[in-house]
Amino acid sequence: MEAIQTETSLAQFVNETAQKEQNKGVFELESNSMLEINLKGKVWTKIGAMVAYRGNIKFEREGAFEGGLGKFIKKAVTGEATILTAATGEGKLYVADHHKYITILRLNNESVNVQGNDVLAFEDTVKYDVKMIKSVAGMLSGGLFCVRLEGTGMVAITSHGHPMTLKCSPASPVFTDPNATIAWAGNIFPKIKIDASLKTLLGKGSGETFQMEFNEEGFVVIQPYEETYAAASA
Repeated sequence: MEAIQTETSLAQFVNETAQKEQNKGVFELESNSMLEINLKGKVWTKIGAMVAYRGNIKFEREGAFEGGLGKFIKKAVTGEATILTAATGEGKLYVADHHKYITILRLNNESVNVQGNDVLAFEDTVKYDVKMIKSVAGMLSGGLFCVRLEGTGMVAITSHGHPMTLKCSPASPVFTDPNATIAWAGNIFPKIKIDASLKTLLGKGSGETFQMEFNEEGFVVIQPYEETYAAASA
């Protein structure tokens, strides 16, 4: 039987937990839940995600009218569930979000839609916009909006546990719980399906009542967890 280590020396602890120089790119994973950003210029991060930094970095909360009046109106409607911080300067920035699993995506003139709460960081070369699901059911389930990220650059998204990707098409649609859905292909947009039976209406707005339907060619990413922010945001 393997012995359980109950103590460690200070020197050993520092050595084992020390930040590791990888020099692989702008975004690097220090662990499954810690992102290192090698900053030279500007990146966008989820507000409150900064846990440490070194160097000369300035933080500025995204302005209400950043991106124009249209984007501001959509944020007002959605309750500003996604608020970003611009980090500018030069140095190393470390970000995390409640120990959630981090996935780094490299976009090459591509686009992806991400639930607002699951956007951790992205390069300034990637453009973003708030997209709304025009459905009353979407409003009730909390799946009202997402963030569309488009262009060329790195994007970091979060999930509770390892994400799983399901391919979808008109011949093989995929139905997901809004609270477990974190991202989907940029060229598709979900519909909302309602199960109006008395049994499911007695629930609390779970995925059995409101479902996201993906019936176009592409993919959808889910997590093994129902994030309550979606239901609560209703």
